[in-house]
Amino acid sequence: MKFCWVTLGVKDMEESVAFYRDVVGLPLGKRFTTGDGIEICFLGEGETKVELVCGANHKVAADPEGISLGFEVKSVDDMLDFVNEKELEITGGPYQPTPNIKFFYIKDPDGVSVQFVENI
Repeated sequence: MKFCWVTLGVKDMEESVAFYRDVVGLPLGKRFTTGDGIEICFLGEGETKVELVCGANHKVAADPEGISLGFEVKSVDDMLDFVNEKELEITGGPYQPTPNIKFFYIKDPDGVSVQFVENI
């Protein structure tokens, strides 16, 4: 079995696409609208894909607490600088529970936790 993608219902497609493209760094893939007015956008490549779904008939998670998406970065320190430049709130960390891993959290536009992790 192979993991394909994670699907997130979003309130504002443009804001969410900008976040996952410009902050997380996922390239924009397919983007289309279904016959019932739901817009779908895939970002990412290889085995790292996020599907965003937006529309009146698609729900956004009422309580995204407990949902977390993790993305590996080359340098947590560089990513912290980037996030601070974008004036995004760091919601946890940075943490370094062992000498081999370092990470921190921010929230996406709909409140989903996004973790940036460096394997040292």
